[in-house]
Amino acid sequence: MKEKPKLLSGGNPQIPKGDGNQPVQEYIAAMPEWKSKTGLYLDQLIEQMVPKVKKAVRWNNPFYGIEGKGWFIAFNCTSRYISVTFFRGTALNPIPPITSKVDYVRYFRIYENDNLDEQQLKKWIKQASELPGEKVF
Repeated sequence: MKEKPKLLSGGNPQIPKGDGNQPVQEYIAAMPEWKSKTGLYLDQLIEQMVPKVKKAVRWNNPFYGIEGKGWFIAFNCTSRYISVTFFRGTALNPIPPITSKVDYVRYFRIYENDNLDEQQLKKWIKQASELPGEKVF
């Protein structure tokens, strides 16, 4: 039996770096409480909007990208919410609400009882997937 991943500060699962769907699903399964169901929802929504999406876990975060273009979105857990990172967030319309130390990165937070605007989230995912991504390894 595989040992359950350790939760880091804020409840973010500690998952080894890995490429493909399996490490991403391990991360999602290890997300605490309501966050696991929401993480699965995000994963499925990204796959729906970007059928050829490439997945990986880097720095204890699921990353999503396009082969040859880089990563366009990632997410992680905190104690109170899931933080969704749009690596080229300032190029999205409308711009996601939360700023970053990096000028062009923007964040969107999902709280437990949020009524998510699925249409807006889909638009952001689609727009983000069409932009040049981040080349992080």
